[in-house]
This record gives sequence, structure tokens and C-alpha cells, in this order.
Amino acid sequence: MFKTLIITFLAIPTLVCAQQPQLGKDPIEKVINAMTLDEKLDLLIGSGGNVKTEASATIGNSSALVQGAAGQLNAIPRLGIPNTVLADGPAGLRIQPKRNGTDKTFYCTHFPIETVMSSTWNSNLVRAVGAAIGDEVKHYGVDVLLAPATNIQRNPLNGRNFEYYSEDPLLAGKITAAMIDGVQSNGVGTSLKHFALNNQETNRTNNNVIGNPRTFREIYLKPFEIAVKESHPWTVMTSYNKINGTYTSERADLLTEILRHEWGFNGMVMTDWYGGQHTTMQMEAGNDLIMPGKLSQREELRKAILNGNISMEIIDRNIKNILEYIIKTPRFNGYVADNNPDLDAHAQVTRNAAIEGMVLLKDDNKALPFTSNIKKLAAFGFTSYDFIAGGTGSGDVNHAYVVSLIDGLKNGGFSIDSSIKDSYEKYIPGAKAKMPKPQGQFAAFLPKKLIPEMELSNSELINAAKNNDAAVITIGKTSGEFGDRSIKTNFNLTDAEKKMINDVTTVFHKEGKKVIVILNVCGVIETRSWISKPDAVLISWLPGQEGGNSVADILAGKESPSGRLPMTWPVSYNDVPSKNDFPNPDEISDDDLTNSLKGFSEIRTQGSRKNFDITTYNDGIYVGYRYYTTKNVPVSFPFGYGLSYTSFEYGKPIVNKDNNGNINITVNVKNKGKMAGKEVVQVYVSAPGKDMDKPARELKGFAKTKRLAVGESETVTINIPYESLASFNDQSNCWQVESGIYKVMVAKNAADMKPLTTTVYEEGKITQNVRPCLVAEQK
Repeated sequence: MFKTLIITFLAIPTLVCAQQPQLGKDPIEKVINAMTLDEKLDLLIGSGGNVKTEASATIGNSSALVQGAAGQLNAIPRLGIPNTVLADGPAGLRIQPKRNGTDKTFYCTHFPIETVMSSTWNSNLVRAVGAAIGDEVKHYGVDVLLAPATNIQRNPLNGRNFEYYSEDPLLAGKITAAMIDGVQSNGVGTSLKHFALNNQETNRTNNNVIGNPRTFREIYLKPFEIAVKESHPWTVMTSYNKINGTYTSERADLLTEILRHEWGFNGMVMTDWYGGQHTTMQMEAGNDLIMPGKLSQREELRKAILNGNISMEIIDRNIKNILEYIIKTPRFNGYVADNNPDLDAHAQVTRNAAIEGMVLLKDDNKALPFTSNIKKLAAFGFTSYDFIAGGTGSGDVNHAYVVSLIDGLKNGGFSIDSSIKDSYEKYIPGAKAKMPKPQGQFAAFLPKKLIPEMELSNSELINAAKNNDAAVITIGKTSGEFGDRSIKTNFNLTDAEKKMINDVTTVFHKEGKKVIVILNVCGVIETRSWISKPDAVLISWLPGQEGGNSVADILAGKESPSGRLPMTWPVSYNDVPSKNDFPNPDEISDDDLTNSLKGFSEIRTQGSRKNFDITTYNDGIYVGYRYYTTKNVPVSFPFGYGLSYTSFEYGKPIVNKDNNGNINITVNVKNKGKMAGKEVVQVYVSAPGKDMDKPARELKGFAKTKRLAVGESETVTINIPYESLASFNDQSNCWQVESGIYKVMVAKNAADMKPLTTTVYEEGKITQNVRPCLVAEQK
């Protein structure tokens, strides 16, 4: 009888009276107590906004406030709770550029991809880019940007690596924190994602990641920890995958014990779109908001509440987290979007940011920058004319334009061979028309395939070499959400691309003229088989909408390249330590991808899928350079590598240790070359390794100088906190610093054989005891 009375009370709406509690005016607990069960469900189960889903058609107030936004939270007007809007993405805001009933456009700036941001190694620059992105978020009426993503680039084939920052957790965490700081400086929020271990796209909604707590905590959770503690994102988004048998959105040890209790996160946690399996378990684990919401999830939660299978204490806890988020939003605080950001100013921001993230891999005989007598250029490769600004999926941006390489070169005062240009401009539309069109319900989500390279006749090449001062070849590779990269055609160059490089360099070199290769790529590619042929190689990555101008500025010498690799470039894919524990995309058909995508659009019910992909992290903590340097595996280009047009001289590092064991390094950097430039100072530490297995070296600090004029110096200071020397002890469930001698190395990159080295002695101790988390499920 008593239980029936409670159920009846929950099901009957609170009577409307003259003085309803109002969010922001009354205590949050009073607002929660005034809510009906249906209103609580309205908040916990989100809306798809104008996304065409069951959620947007049937749940709550689903009128889209910002067209093209990924979703929104439902409003409860009687309690002063407004809708709030969530929108992608990591390289700039993703909304619809055109809307019914108006000729006004709503384009957003396509900033460089995240890999470009980490390649700058410049937290201040990234913070400025974040501020520009956040400004557009606010002007367009969005409350939370569903970014940044800071998953580790474990394997170079991951189709979403372009949305991630690095193979190294420190670099990834620091750059992520800077991006969050920049975006949130505008009074809008971010959603740190994908928490956690979302390191592959193939069958991502069914993938079960198997590994040990040390691996997870030291490598894959560390960038999230840094970002949470240093930049305090408003929200965190859980990932699609399982960890040791349980979905991330259903793991209380991940979301409550680690995220909230250990790291002190006090914001809102939401699912990735359609992530997880059991709504009730998600609520219990500490996943506050279900996005974008379906009736089946709402009904599951309602029944659990009414049957007493989930406590109202948990429901109200999650509601409280959501309301505390809402109170911070621009929409709650009365901001009215004017839809008028300064896109011209932001175009300059993205142009400068892309310049600083470009990495010069090769520059034989100072082929770059171009001298004043090089004015006429022949541009080869179809992406010279169809430059790739960014990746596909939720990381894409609806931009007004993209500056191609040839347009950037023309803007920089170079003339482009018209005959070669005409050939490409005739070829590209026809080649695109011949590309097979993906079929089926999920065709739009399948990875984008680029057209093959155009065949060049020998006479065309001979004429181009005689009539131009140099050649520029662009190699394009893109990737995106929902699928991983092909080894044969995306990691390796195709036969046609290699032939183009060989043929162009052969003919131009006969005329004594230089050939430059631009890598307009989404991530790591194989270089060993072809890189000896061109004179210089510059990685532009996917540099955003101003990419052509940014590349031209580098080629012309307006700026010296100062980007450094945020990941290792192996000699071949066979050298990658995770190659045996990552799905081979070349063995997966479009039908397989389509079946995988069904998990994205359908809520999984208990027992609906018994066969989950299993990815075992057998490489452990030996990800990226930690593996290559420790196992002495040769690489094409090491982590942290990058050339400059100028040269820098380091003074002798001064290393001090305070009474708490914190290490302080100061080093003087002087520009000894012939043009202005910036230098990246990297500090690696080698632990004693007597108590626990340790990599040969680990990045523990970095800094970028200001733009140093010729002869100018700057003293750089880098701090290494004592706690950052700790490793995770699986047996004792603690973070532990071992006693002994630590080598502190100021180096040019992770493979630098002659770093400036000193040693310090550290007393060992346990820095933090924690509860057992992320262990494998018990059979």
C-alpha cells in the first residue's frame, strides 16, 4: 500500500500554483523537488533537435533552436528551465549554413584539425584558436561545443585520429586543456570526449577493449585527467566502446570513482549519440544525460523508477548535475544570439594557426623557402586544385570556402602553369562522377573515397619542366568517422601517386629544378619508399579553410616552419606495435561497415548482440615512441621531429629540484640562423626502471619560444611536478614514484641521440592510493 501511494504521487503532476520554484532564484534542491516524474525524464532523456530521429519527433520540445546542431536539452518553462543547445565539433562549429525563410548564411570557420593544433606544441596559440571557436559558438546561439576529443592516437589507421591530438598523453592533455580554456573563455561550454578508449572506428559501438589498469591510467586516461584538472570542462561525453566487458557509459568506476572522486570533476556527463545499452545502468553509473534520446529509453527509465529498481536519490543526483550545467549557459543567462561572428578575423586566426602546425620533413640543399627567382610553378596532384580542409563526420565544418593550394600560391605572387591546371580541372569532375556511389541507408556515413591520380604524359611533363621554375606535388589523404584508414591506399601511397612523384622529379631534376611535395593528409603515411626523390617535403595536414594561403606563406618564406610531429611516423605499418590488435580496414567490406553503423542508430537491447569485437591492448604502455625508442625500432620520423629554415643553439640546461621533488629546468635558446623562427623545447625523462617496467624515455614537459629574430635569445622554463614521475602499480592500486636516478634530457625529438642530459635523485613514495577500477569483468 505504501509503495502504491509513492507511485501515485510520482505519476501525478505537481499542481500549478502562483509561486513555482524558479531555477536560478531558488535552491536547486527545491526546483528538483517541484518536478514531476515526466519533467525529470524530460531532462534526463535529451532531444535530437532537428536531427531526424525518433527522439526529435516525439520527445519534449524538439523544435530546433539552431538548425544543424546535434541536439538539445528539453525545457521546463514553469520552473524557469530553458532548452540548451549542443553542437559539433572539434575543428569549428558544425551547424546548417542555410535555413528556410532567409537568404542569410550561417557559415562557420573551418579551423585546422586537432592534429595541426598539437603539431604547434603551442598552448597559447591553441588557446587563441579555442577562443575564436567559442566566439562563433556563442554568436550562433549554441551552449556547448561537443569537443575537444583527446583519445590517444594508438594506431595510425584510426579513421578519427585527425580529431585527436597525439600518441603522447602529456602533449594531448596540455593541448586539450588549452583548447577548452579558449572555448570556455566565451562563457560557453565544452564536452570533453570520447571518455574513454575510443581508439578505433571499425565496429566502434560493439568493440570491447581489453587491457590492464596501468595501461589505461598511464596512457589513455591521462590526457582526460590533465584536461579535467587544469581546464574544468562543463561536460564530459562517454564513448561507444566497452572496457573489459562493460560499456563506458555504464561503468561507475570510470564515471564516478575516477572522474568525480579522483579527479574532482563536478560537471555534467552525457552519452555519445545512441551510446551504451541499458539506460538504468547508465543513470546508476553517473551518466547524467542520454543523447539524443528515444522513447524506449524513457520508458525503460520510467519503469525502473516506478518499480523501485533505481533510487530517486540517483535520479535527483543526475538532475542536479544537469541543472548546474544549465545555470551556466548563455541561453539561461538571457544571451540572445546575433548570428554575426567576425568570420574575417577568424579566417586570419586559422591561417596563422595552420602555418605554425605545419611540419617540414625534408629540405635538401635549402630547397625551401623559394628564392626570389622562383615565380612560375607547375602544380601536380588533384588535391592541389581540390585542397582538403578537414576530415568527415562530426569533425567536419560547413565552411563558406576553402583556399586551394593553387589559389594560395597565386595569392602569394606565384604564377601557375595554365596547361597543367587546365588538364586537372577537366579531369577532376569526370573522375568524381565515375567514383562508385555508396548505397543503402547509411551511405552518407561511409568513409569518403578520393579519386585516383591523373595520368601525366611525358610531353606534358617535359613542357612543364622547361616552362616553370619548380614543381609542387600535393598528395591528399582524408578520413572520417565510422571507418578506419586503408593500409593499401590511405597509409601507403598508391602506385599512381608514387609514379607521379617519380616522373615529375625525374623530368624536373633533369632541368636542374626543384620539386616540393605537400602532404595534405589526415595522419601518418608511409614515406620510406619515395621520399628520397623530392627536394623538400612539407606536411600541411588538413589545415582548415585557409590552407592554401598557409602553405604559400611557408613556401615563400614569410614564416619559418615550426611544427613538430605529435606522433611517430614508422617505416612501415608492419612496425606498428598494435598492428596485430587493430582491425585491418582492407579486410572489411562496405556491407560490414553498414552492419557496424546500425549500432550507431539503434539502441542496443539486452542480448541483441552477443558477438562483440575484442581489441586487446597487448602493447600496454608501449604506445608510439615509447615502443620505438625502448625496443630500438628504426622509424622514418620520430615523435617531436620537425625542421626549420633557421637554426637554434641551446645553452647548458640548469636543472633544480625543490624539497618536494619537483624538477625545474631552464635553458637558453638562441636563433643562430638567418631568419626569424620559433623553436620547440622538449624535455624527456628516463626513470630508474628497477621496480616497474619503464619506457626508455617519456615526455614530461615542453615549451615553445616566441618568434625569435636572428641573434635573439629566450630563456625557457619547464616544470616537472613530482607526481608526474609516478607510474601506476596494478598490484597495489596506487600511483608510485620509485627511488633512484632520473635522467633529464633536453632533446630535439624522442629519438635524439645527443640530448642535453643531467641527472637527479628522487626519493620514492606513493603519491596516491586509489580503489581498484577498470578491472576485467568476473566470469
